[in-house]
Amino acid sequence: MKLHRLLHLAVRCAFLAGVGQANAQIPPLYAGADLVHGEKLIADHQCTACHQKRVGGDGSAMYRPGERVNTLGALRGMVEACNMQLNLGLFPDEVTSIAAVLNRDHYRLK
Repeated sequence: MKLHRLLHLAVRCAFLAGVGQANAQIPPLYAGADLVHGEKLIADHQCTACHQKRVGGDGSAMYRPGERVNTLGALRGMVEACNMQLNLGLFPDEVTSIAAVLNRDHYRLK
């Protein structure tokens, strides 16, 4: 019985350590952002397909750090602009989660 409890505790600690590492990638402005949910929203709303239609190729040309988007606030504003233009119905915390994923994967703004 004690071994089972120790294994459970070890797995839980490893999980929580992973969550801590994931949250370390989130800038303070995006505190509370859910990266997993943000990734799901990007997939569900087919953001990549839309970007491919707009800029061609794999759509990554949409992400040009330092041009139009050069602050965390501007990045969140661009996600909100997509939300409004496309009538996606995203809640503010969802916009923040998407912006946090985009920052982690493309922009790396501080």
